[in-house]
Amino acid sequence: METHCHIAMRLLLSKKRAMLMSLSGIVFGVGLFIITQAQTAGFERFFTRTALGTDGALHIEDRANQDILGPTVIKNAAGRPEGVVSMGKDRKYVEGVPFPGPITDALRRFQNIAAVSPVLRGDAQLESNSRQMPSQVQGIDLDDFLAVSNLAQQVVFGRLDDFRANPKGVMIGSQLANRANLAVGDPVVISRADHSERYRVEAIFESGVEHIDKERVILHLPEARAVLSQPFGVTYLQASLHDNDRAAAEAPHMQEVLGQLVVPWQEREKIWLDVFHALRASSALTVSTIILISGLGMFNTLGVIVLEKSKEIAILRSMGYLRGDITRIFLLLGGLVLVAGCVLGCLLGAGGTWLVANIPLRIRGVFSTDYFVVAWSPWHYVWAIMAATIVVLLASWIPARRAARLEPGDVIRGLNL
Repeated sequence: METHCHIAMRLLLSKKRAMLMSLSGIVFGVGLFIITQAQTAGFERFFTRTALGTDGALHIEDRANQDILGPTVIKNAAGRPEGVVSMGKDRKYVEGVPFPGPITDALRRFQNIAAVSPVLRGDAQLESNSRQMPSQVQGIDLDDFLAVSNLAQQVVFGRLDDFRANPKGVMIGSQLANRANLAVGDPVVISRADHSERYRVEAIFESGVEHIDKERVILHLPEARAVLSQPFGVTYLQASLHDNDRAAAEAPHMQEVLGQLVVPWQEREKIWLDVFHALRASSALTVSTIILISGLGMFNTLGVIVLEKSKEIAILRSMGYLRGDITRIFLLLGGLVLVAGCVLGCLLGAGGTWLVANIPLRIRGVFSTDYFVVAWSPWHYVWAIMAATIVVLLASWIPARRAARLEPGDVIRGLNL
């Protein structure tokens, strides 16, 4: 094997410039593959954390009613219609969770459930000293909601303790505060239909999700009931899980047990998750073309070596080298370039990922960040090395087989190949 490596090195050095170009392509291909995957995976994970931090891993929303076979309007105790939404051929769903207490107790019996919080939501008008604008009221029990969200980390002005201590306190989104020219301590009026209540802004939060920061007003649950005229029940229960990845798998079982519609975060955010998956696949395919082009260059270089070194190969055959030996020599030649390219490419990928992570980038919309978000994963390096290995081995195998078929007699007679 040592002799094989020595011969492979001699062949490699005979085409230094061409092999250096192929090596450079593999290095840049592997490095860019790692960097692009780190970026796309980083933004996907950051989006997932934002979605889980604002809306939780599960929503338990509507009550299943299998006895309803036609359009029916269900009314609550106040005489207001709750509405009926058809979710299947025979099964209907009544909007909301009319009995959150028993459903919460049943939910907590599932091992993967970490915490549950009731949420009452509805549209209302927010009126400040300067203007009036539409808003979305969200009534919560603060301690329960903190256990299923990242609200504590989203507060940018004011204090949660002030909101907790003041039953007439509100928290509002940052964009809504800017549009209404509101600051902590300002009075606001929240109204719906013929009912209005006066509150004090105790905190301003920023989730990074545009529609939330632009519309949401958080009240204590009893106050939200008064504003929305809903004395019992909630819009949905928000739950956090110990293992968020199991949400989609466990949701159908929970739905059958609870008799309520259970929506996992994967279904709720399916459109954006599909977008991120498409971006990851697209970037991987695009960057892989660099490795492919490098492999084609190596294929041409090895083919030229076979042509130019046919006499040397014939001499090796006449000295007793078998076809398998010749094949191994050329595969070793490709392997040397592959190993060097992968090592240098991984170093380039790690350094490039670190540099990208420190580039300022302000994003507000589906999430909030001031820098490029990257994900450090060993699988990015594994996939990059696998892609390079497949291309280089294929580029080396065909010339290696061609060289192994050379017969000393044919070369001596001048037939070469």
